[in-house]
Amino acid sequence: MSNVSSTADDILACARTLIIAGGYNGFSYADIADVVGIRKPSIHHHFASKVDLVRTLVARYREEAQAGLSALERNVADPAEQLKSYIAYWEACIKDATAPFCVCALLASELPILPEEVALEVRAHFRAVSSWLATVMERGKRQGRLHLSGTARAEAEGFMATVHGAMLSARAYGDPKIFGTITRPLLERLSTRH
Repeated sequence: MSNVSSTADDILACARTLIIAGGYNGFSYADIADVVGIRKPSIHHHFASKVDLVRTLVARYREEAQAGLSALERNVADPAEQLKSYIAYWEACIKDATAPFCVCALLASELPILPEEVALEVRAHFRAVSSWLATVMERGKRQGRLHLSGTARAEAEGFMATVHGAMLSARAYGDPKIFGTITRPLLERLSTRH
């Protein structure tokens, strides 16, 4: 049984890499078969369709993100430090190319062409991250650790958009340092009294 789940995991990992490289329509089951070293019917055994594969991938990605945010909540008490840690995570992933782009941010740019089942998962990811960020922003404001210029919800949306935009700019320029160049002023603004 572990071999079956291992093959499914390999398929999902390969699909994730291919989506980050080329988007939803940038890969086929033949591409996955070549990389994973299996035949296309074996992929269909695990994931009946590309929609099923990508929906499963995004659902798993959401679970991993939620687990990461929960760990951050447990291990870092200060809201300002939580935001710094969140950005530091992405900065490290972009620098070492382990996860140079948020899968859901990339897929969000393709929402008009995505199957509804995948789009629902992508939107759910955005809502979950935004909700967490809004909670952090509100707690930080209450504790006097963060200084918001708008509502916690608006700050959360702006924060998330800036992080995703910084990923895009780092990719466009082919320079991981751009991510920090864009996100540092955001952190400074939130932690500086005006």
